[in-house]
Amino acid sequence: MNEKLETLLSAEQIQVRVQEIAAQIRQDIGNEPILLLCVLKGAFPFLADLAKNMTGDVLFDFIQVSSWDGGRSQTGSVRLKKDHDFDIQGMHVVIVEDIIDSGMTISHLRELLITRNPASLRVASLLSKPDARTHEAQVEYIGFEIPNKFVVGYGLDDDEKYRNLPYVAALVPSSNTE
Repeated sequence: MNEKLETLLSAEQIQVRVQEIAAQIRQDIGNEPILLLCVLKGAFPFLADLAKNMTGDVLFDFIQVSSWDGGRSQTGSVRLKKDHDFDIQGMHVVIVEDIIDSGMTISHLRELLITRNPASLRVASLLSKPDARTHEAQVEYIGFEIPNKFVVGYGLDDDEKYRNLPYVAALVPSSNTE
């Protein structure tokens, strides 16, 4: 099936919102060091832009989880593929996520990380699909709420394609009447 891209968020819109989120995180946490814990792979561009817009001490670490079957549907379980390297006890941790769909992954990550005793634990997600939510999902910083469509770009992919786009787009079927 051929598909086309329908732009939902421009690169400019994303950058303006990322600056606002960075300022809000710094305001909420104050001058304390912050650990940005990036959920790989999709949140990497968001992490990079968020960090560039933050002042003070900002540390990075990475975690990788999977709740997708490699296609466009979730498996129903969350599997930890790569754990973070820092000892997060006593640290102000912000989980940096690309998108909150069902809420299952972020719910699982919160439950896991809170047992490691961070000073605070917050979530920043570039995108949220409230209509796709099936699990409780506490997210302190949301860039944009979007419709329940399959989206790509700015780190989000379709079978590893489109991650490099500087904007977010929905994949929509092309008409075969051309």
